[in-house]
Amino acid sequence: MKTVKKLGSPAHIWEEPEQLPGPDKPASCKEGPERRQSLESEGPYVGIDVAKDRLDIAIRPAGDLWSMANDAPGIAEVVHQLAQLHPKLVVLEATGGLQMPVAGALATAGLPVAMVNPRQVRDFARATGRLAKTDRLDAQVLAHFAQAVQPTPYALADVQTQDLTALLTRRHQVIEMLTAEKNRLRAPRLESVRQRVQEHIRWLQQELNGLDKDLDHTIRQSPLWREKDNLLRSVPGIGPVVSITLLAKLPELGTLSRRQIAALVGVAPLNRDSGRMRGKRIVWGGRARVRAALYMAALSASRYNPVIKAFYQRLLTAGKAKKVALTACIRKLLTILNAMLKHGTPWRSLLPQTS
Repeated sequence: MKTVKKLGSPAHIWEEPEQLPGPDKPASCKEGPERRQSLESEGPYVGIDVAKDRLDIAIRPAGDLWSMANDAPGIAEVVHQLAQLHPKLVVLEATGGLQMPVAGALATAGLPVAMVNPRQVRDFARATGRLAKTDRLDAQVLAHFAQAVQPTPYALADVQTQDLTALLTRRHQVIEMLTAEKNRLRAPRLESVRQRVQEHIRWLQQELNGLDKDLDHTIRQSPLWREKDNLLRSVPGIGPVVSITLLAKLPELGTLSRRQIAALVGVAPLNRDSGRMRGKRIVWGGRARVRAALYMAALSASRYNPVIKAFYQRLLTAGKAKKVALTACIRKLLTILNAMLKHGTPWRSLLPQTS
């Protein structure tokens, strides 16, 4: 039977959570008193499933489960309730931006927040025998994921970074619409329809130009960003779009080791070995938008950057496939950029001195 505890308002109801379906643990894996006491002392861990209209919050190991409206008053109440619990970690899924208001509010309140890939959480749920999927169950899985995996808390972006990211996202959307409209011109259409499409293309092009000016203005307003932008754009192959993408989407650049930054972006080769079998090393995961920007930069650098061009040709001469060689160029270019920002070193001092 469920137990209900009112928290001063009929809207705030705590309930005993639904039991997650899953296999029984073997006797050797059952939690004894010492293990349960350890879990209780290290928590609580919180999972929040974010929907358009509702937030489902699960607390582990206490097992509490409750819901709140996904609006400003509801988010404020969630922050207030969780602040009293002093959670060790709060985990949300990255769900297309819906999670940002509550994540920002939690991080502003000083609570440790981690945003994780939904695929990772779904794989974790399957691995633990949780096959059913509802919002309430997802919140419980997120709390379990927080306790078992303990992902790195999310660093709250400042207002300037959020504004820069919003402008960059809008620019990407406008480019997608421009591409779609230009493709529509290729199909036979009525002349009146073609004129409307062309008029829309002209408007989108003006919007794109305006966004580029706003992005450049935002960068120039910050002395720190202006310095980093100048360093990045001193590298042959790095243009304004790539530089802004790195500043907005990869703030860790210049603070991590070369291996860490490569793994974060998703250009570090991963092993695929089993027994005596040695599979091909592949790259996957990471930050797709950053990787796409670096791909275009490496493509340009393989022709016009003397260091990357020589490296690319050496790999091709060694028999590497062009795609493999280009991926290696992305990783090398990223390593150079990381070192430049870490030490504040401009590109020219990295080149060999000529007599």
